[in-house]
Amino acid sequence: MGLGLSAASIRAAAAQRAVRRLVAVSSLASPARPVAARLGPARAPVPPTLGLSEATAPVLFVGHFLALLRLHALLSSPMPSLLHEGLIALIREKPEFAADLLREILHVEVPEFTEARLAEASLNELIPAEYHADAVVLFVDNRPVLGCIFEAQLQEDAGKRFSWPAYAVNARARFKCPFVLVVITPHAATAHWASATIELGPGQFWTPLVVGPDGIPIITDIERARRDPELAVLSLMAHGKGDTQTAVDIALAAASALDLVSEDQRVLYLALIESALGDAAKKAFEMHPQAEKLISSWQRGPFEKARAAEKAADVVAFLEARGLVVSDAQRQRIVDTTDLEMLSRWVRRAATITSVDALFE
Repeated sequence: MGLGLSAASIRAAAAQRAVRRLVAVSSLASPARPVAARLGPARAPVPPTLGLSEATAPVLFVGHFLALLRLHALLSSPMPSLLHEGLIALIREKPEFAADLLREILHVEVPEFTEARLAEASLNELIPAEYHADAVVLFVDNRPVLGCIFEAQLQEDAGKRFSWPAYAVNARARFKCPFVLVVITPHAATAHWASATIELGPGQFWTPLVVGPDGIPIITDIERARRDPELAVLSLMAHGKGDTQTAVDIALAAASALDLVSEDQRVLYLALIESALGDAAKKAFEMHPQAEKLISSWQRGPFEKARAAEKAADVVAFLEARGLVVSDAQRQRIVDTTDLEMLSRWVRRAATITSVDALFE
């Protein structure tokens, strides 16, 4: 029995949940003032393939709608866009993952740090042309101790061999700490091209660090995947189009770790897993009993939360309909309860009690 997880359905789910993040960082709206503040609010039609109806979609400001269209274009576009954004999303969702890549794959010594955080990716401070990296991570211990620029690269681009050194030099000058630039690619040929030393001028050379498929481990062990879900997803993105059985094993290991991440991350990572698989591996993964069990459990959680919220609302409504005064503290206790059996008892008890305090006895 299949899971019914088509590329369109998974990407639509990802769009519904990820739009909040995209709107927050979208360059289409000013950080200080959303576009709506300048143009006024506007209700916009929702792209039908996002799975959002007019009844359920929020009222979208102009800036929100433009960001939604941008996300929709990403998730419904050919594979390279999703692959490019997916590689960087692993860093943006968990900046500490940058340290794992540096240490485990590139064997770079990372200084002790207390925080890994995303930094401004626009690196145009010292030169007139705009340079914008895919992601910049700062490792901080009271002050920046190391920075890492990440670039997702899917094909050769001669211009990058001029801009990459500028990224590193500008970031080093801005943050006053050592910096490395890491190119991430799932393609061996692109990795080989990117790893070539760049001649800056007579006697001066610079070389980026490269994470390619040959350096990304094949992770089929569930315990290892659960220790590092992001690396497990990256493993599939690098090897998911290879041997079918190996790809399915990697996908199952990566999927088994998704209960450890947030709901938003889970939707995003599942979309990346689905998109990384070849056609035969995708079908085998969707039909696999272990995958079906995992997906069912993830779907069950939100469903049970929704049922609990509905029952809690029934309890409060019943009490108030009987003329009983529900205090803020009592209301909060009812709403915070997720035990469906207890909520069912409270619904029955609400029909006979003479005070709200008696509900909890």
